[in-house]
Amino acid sequence: MKALVIASLALLGSASLQAAEVDQALVKQGEYLARAGDCVACHTAKDGKPFAGGLPMETPIGVIYSTNITPDKTGIGDYSFEDFDQAVRHGVAKNGSTLYPAMPFPSYARVNDADMQALYAYFMHGVAPVVRDNQDSDIPWPLSMRWPLSIWRWMFAPSVAPAAVAADSDPLISRGAYLVEGLGHCGACHTPRALTMQEKALSASEGSAFLSGSAPLEGWIAKSLRGDHKDGLGSWSEEQLVQFLKTGRSDRSAVFGGMSDVVVHSMQYMNDQDLTAIARYLKSLPANDPADQPHQYDKQVADALWKGDDSKPGASVYIDNCAACHRTDGHGYTRVFPALAGNPVLQSEDATSLINIVLKGGTLPATRSAPSTLTMPPFAWRLSDQEVADVVSFIRSSWGNQGAPVKAADVAGLRDGRLQSTSNDDLGNVIPRH
Repeated sequence: MKALVIASLALLGSASLQAAEVDQALVKQGEYLARAGDCVACHTAKDGKPFAGGLPMETPIGVIYSTNITPDKTGIGDYSFEDFDQAVRHGVAKNGSTLYPAMPFPSYARVNDADMQALYAYFMHGVAPVVRDNQDSDIPWPLSMRWPLSIWRWMFAPSVAPAAVAADSDPLISRGAYLVEGLGHCGACHTPRALTMQEKALSASEGSAFLSGSAPLEGWIAKSLRGDHKDGLGSWSEEQLVQFLKTGRSDRSAVFGGMSDVVVHSMQYMNDQDLTAIARYLKSLPANDPADQPHQYDKQVADALWKGDDSKPGASVYIDNCAACHRTDGHGYTRVFPALAGNPVLQSEDATSLINIVLKGGTLPATRSAPSTLTMPPFAWRLSDQEVADVVSFIRSSWGNQGAPVKAADVAGLRDGRLQSTSNDDLGNVIPRH
């Protein structure tokens, strides 16, 4: 009898230990999925505690502050799994109100049940609780009223269900579609929105608007991820995409703007199989322009600059400020200073991102696979609106690039009170803009 009791206790202890190990594995899986969903980037304020919220997010109707999603009572500490699921996949808060669609619940509707359980386990048992009350949004009345959001959700949010997968589909592409369309919510930034603020398409099956590029938001354009060579991913190989997502840089390009946070907080931690799945899926998207052709390098500008001919508008500004890093031939330096020749970011219809990089500069962040940090200085203090317009137009039309010219007024509209401009008559004499 004593032996039976001891054996039973041993069996019970073994079962408890096994359960604990399973739970820990679930938490670990949830951590990976939270990385893939880039939750920390939106739910962490600058210099704030992870997942404690408070990050201001500009929207067309005002500023929304992300919420505390740590397991504290000021966050989601009293959320059951059902409460958590309602918020993440259905867009309904614990108090029954509809969440602003800055929370990408239309995309998360595709996340499967098992992954939701893992995410819940992680946020409840793998995240440190932080005491921080949520901050009210800065949205003027009547747009601040919540009840119309429930109508919006009813009209535009999809039903919670896994995406249909064709029997003969490539499993890697299917995995990529699940990550891009669902947990990665890439369309939240890279798909244009209608006047009523819903994404014009939530998946590739819903039309060519999906991942075709965004309107300007917070000074940046989320570029097209479709197969066009001019302004999409047509000129990228699958290997280059994987390298870019993992390190923030490729042979010809470098991360900037909001995508820097995605790489730093999310993509660099994903395994190679998932990164390959994402890349292969993106490469399966066709071009939107049926007349799209690969970039053809034109050496006329490079030859002229080599001979000292800077008569083309913007050429002298480029020589003085850009050529040392990006070279007179526009090829840049591999994985250090991105190429400008044939760069699809520079040829999009809207030049907002390029203008902002020139004005504000940018930093290529360090990642685990590429530990060097490289910074481009801002030129707002040094260049006038016309000079910025000239050099941006020069870059967009040289070496075979096919971007349209920009005007000084386009630049002036993107300067803000924190940026300065030259007096145009004395190098280094900077004056604040009013």
